[in-house]
Amino acid sequence: MCERCAWVGKEPIYIKYHDEEWGVPEWDARALWEKLVLDGFQAGLSWLTILKKRDGFRAAFADFDPHKVAEFDETDIERLLDDAGIVRHRGKIQSAIKGARVWQEIDADQGFDNYLWGFVDGKPLQNNCMTAADVPAFTDLSTQISKDLKKRGFNFCGPTITYAFMQAMGMVNDHQVTCFRHKEVQRTVG
Repeated sequence: MCERCAWVGKEPIYIKYHDEEWGVPEWDARALWEKLVLDGFQAGLSWLTILKKRDGFRAAFADFDPHKVAEFDETDIERLLDDAGIVRHRGKIQSAIKGARVWQEIDADQGFDNYLWGFVDGKPLQNNCMTAADVPAFTDLSTQISKDLKKRGFNFCGPTITYAFMQAMGMVNDHQVTCFRHKEVQRTVG
């Protein structure tokens, strides 16, 4: 049996997420926005809750097409508030719609992927954490990115959420060095 990061646990959906997605560098602008939105919905909840509802979120939010979500109006907000397949929180729903509009501005200006990856000069940071206790909840860089995201109009993206986003999207490799994925992810970036 292979060793995994300590946070994974025994839930099959969590194991699959860890083994196939978490920490793998993602450069697709739409996928980056989807994860940022989902991390915002996670605020105050467990990531497991969001993973279990991810298909519901994708259906409710037009497969996270920011151009379509940017057009959502009050009727869509009411529809989403009635959708048991997602986290029904008015503020987070409104934030996702607003975030789609902000995404459009950033993407048109420089590419949303270029904007985010520019904070790490286009190359994932490689940490060498031995234990879960070595992994920070946030960093100076996640605080900087959080402030910039908020300045541009995003919500639900504090330093801790932003750091979790950076880890998940592979902007930082925080797989514990004893985890079989640490070296695999490290190899994906040369």
